[in-house]
Formats: sequence, structure tokens, C-alpha cells
Amino acid sequence: MLAGLRGSITVGGVAAAIKLLKCFHEKQQAALLLEKEKANAELQMLKAQLHPHFLFNTLNTIYSFTQDVSEKASGMILGFSQLLRYILYDCNYPLVPLEKELNMIGDYLHLEKARYDQGLDMAVQLPKTTTHLIAPLMLLPFIENAFKHGASRMIESPWISLTVTLHDDKLAMKLINGKPAGYEHPLPGIGIANVRKRLELSYPNQHELAIHNEEEMYIVNLTLTLTHAYPEPVKSVYDGVAD
Repeated sequence: MLAGLRGSITVGGVAAAIKLLKCFHEKQQAALLLEKEKANAELQMLKAQLHPHFLFNTLNTIYSFTQDVSEKASGMILGFSQLLRYILYDCNYPLVPLEKELNMIGDYLHLEKARYDQGLDMAVQLPKTTTHLIAPLMLLPFIENAFKHGASRMIESPWISLTVTLHDDKLAMKLINGKPAGYEHPLPGIGIANVRKRLELSYPNQHELAIHNEEEMYIVNLTLTLTHAYPEPVKSVYDGVAD
């Protein structure tokens, strides 16, 4: 009986030891995998920090070289750098100051106007002081479309009119651009489709969007109900883009 009991204890002890070793091995493998994933995540983070850093340093170098060669080119590089910085950094947040969003749109319009030289008739009116927040890049896709399917299609006298007003917490954008007579707009692209989805998610029952395709122009009317960022108004650095 004693011999049998000793045998059972021995077998049970060996089985328990094997189970413990297996459990220890699994935990060790899981810890190694977690450490590897952490290292990969840190490496990706370093890459994400390195690439914009290198990019902005390169843009600054090009900007310094172009200052003495072409004032127009240096201004475009500076505007592009500010636009890129906003998209890479500020747009990581669900909401951004409306003032920054409008400044970014101003930079974008300056770049487009410079690209068209004197051939583009552009009228822009934006609010100059605001304490509101907005989901980033909510207005830009419509403005990009105004150039892509409007101004760039017109051989003579391309024009764009952009008016953004703010009354209490209600933002209203009216965007009108010319187009060639008879030009048929293609099916809505991914940019407008995405912004429609974002409007539904970010501003449910707090927005209205109407897009009209007329004979010689496109008209976009968008209204949003915004939230506040600061208790007091802050001064905007945007001075306007209109001629």
C-alpha cells in the first residue's frame, strides 16, 4: 500500500512539475512576444517622429535657398510647410480650434492662387475671431473639389467664391465655383463620401449639407453646430485671402 502511495505521489509530482514548466514556458513566450511587440511599436513611433522631422528640416532648407531667388516660391514653400504641419499634427485630435482650421484653409487657398498666378478670380470671406472647435478637415474636401472639378476645368476666367460665417454656434459655408458649360461631374469621389460619413458621425442632427449642380456652377451649402473652446475670444492670425 505504501509503495503504491509513494508511486502515486511520484507520478502526481512529475505531472504537476511538467504542468508548471509548461505554464512557465507559455508565460515566458507571451512575455517575449509582448516585449517584441512593444519594441516594434516604439520603432514605428520613432519612424513616425523621424519622417516629419526630416521633412520639415528639408523644407526649411529649401525655403532658405529660395528666399534670395524667388519670393513667390519661398512663400509657397512656407505655406505648404504650415499646411503639412497642421495635417500631420493637429488633425490627430477629434476637434481643433476653428481658427486653426480657417488659417489652414487660408494657406491652401494662397497656394492654389499662386499656382493659377493671375488667372484665378477668387473671393473669400472668413470670420476673423472665434472660440469654437470643429472636426479637422471637415471643410477642405469641398474646397478641393471646387478646384478639381471647377477651376481646373475652365480654360478661361476660372472663379471661386467662398463665404464662411459664424452666428452664435452656427457655422455656415457657402461655396460656389464656375465650371465649363456642359461639363458633367463624375460620380462622388471618396473624399466627399468620407466627409459625408464624418458629418453623420461627428455632427448627428447638427448639420445640413446641400450640393447643387447647376449648368455653369457648383454650389455647396453646409451648416454645422459647433462647440466652444475658450471662454473669451482669441485674436486670429488670419488676415483674409480675398483680392
